[in-house]
Amino acid sequence: MTTLSERISQSVFDGSRLRVILLLDLHEGAQREFLEAYEHMRNSVASVPGHISDQLCQSIENPSQWLITSEWESAPPFLAWVNSEEHVQTVQPLHSCVRDTRSLKFNVLRETGQAFSVAPEQQRRPPADARASVRVGDGVVRHALTFTVRPGSEETVAKILAGYSAPAARVDDHTRLQRTSLFMHGNRVVRAIEVQGDLMAALRHVARQPEVRAVEEAINPYLEQDRDLDDPNSARIFFTRAALPAVHHVSGEGRRPREVNRHALFYEAKEGCGLAVARLLSEQDEAAAAHPEYPIVSSTVFHREDLVVRLVDVSGPIEDHAVAALGVQGPRKAAALARLLVDGDRLPTALDVQPGDAAVARYVSRVDMQLITDRLAPEEN
Repeated sequence: MTTLSERISQSVFDGSRLRVILLLDLHEGAQREFLEAYEHMRNSVASVPGHISDQLCQSIENPSQWLITSEWESAPPFLAWVNSEEHVQTVQPLHSCVRDTRSLKFNVLRETGQAFSVAPEQQRRPPADARASVRVGDGVVRHALTFTVRPGSEETVAKILAGYSAPAARVDDHTRLQRTSLFMHGNRVVRAIEVQGDLMAALRHVARQPEVRAVEEAINPYLEQDRDLDDPNSARIFFTRAALPAVHHVSGEGRRPREVNRHALFYEAKEGCGLAVARLLSEQDEAAAAHPEYPIVSSTVFHREDLVVRLVDVSGPIEDHAVAALGVQGPRKAAALARLLVDGDRLPTALDVQPGDAAVARYVSRVDMQLITDRLAPEEN
């Protein structure tokens, strides 16, 4: 029986299969080039761990409209592939063929039958609805971008990013920007956004705003990865590499204290350990959210390769809740996290840490990113 999660509005760790849908509108005369690019992509993705199958479909009403669907054992292997440099290079030939695209990702929760024959090892998988949880959700899509700037330019970049005017919140009748939070840690920038409605529509809306375009142009000379915003291909590659997807979000039901402070915690994982860090933090947040007195009002875990960022809304000053802000409870979980992190030797693990533990507070202050700006959209009349 499918269960209903009251607090988790997003998670890639529920173990259910993933269905990815890519809608494409081709340029006139680009079908032959598109089919060649698709064959190359299909052959490449076939050997990716976690990939099960894919289909290419053409509209019976408009031959310029195409649909690519793929099925994966779960979300994490798909995200690992789609955020890899291999994927950036593999899909590059498709972009010159396509006028517009839209990508949708769904967990498979229930299934009425097997439409296609599958390998014996896949037949042994339990039905999707035997293990997947239905999430209530809150109508908000969470996403982040991250990139690095040239060392020595951090102060200049922070001033540029803090000084721009907020874009219009309303995108269309169905989409609205709700919140933008921007942080820095050393020379790394993380911009987290919350959107009610269509994320891609919101991102396109923001990119068209003159004030945003001016800021992007102003920081261009300081970026470690070159980009040309006047070249659609250059801009697309930059923002593809900058994507930092949200993999888990949980909030405490009914908790909204008067003083809530937003922080972003930066976890640099050892090579190949990023997913394990994201999973550990997500599981800990999920377990802790059930406790009414837990000081973390909401938590979102973002992950890409060996980088994990945990965005938390904390009840009161973070210094008073260092252990909760760290994201793991008890010495065993702290030791497990330490083994996965580049600077894990700095993380106190030998003690039965208490909420006011000074050693934990010092570590949290090291990984607490600098808040540059946090903007909530005004309430609509």
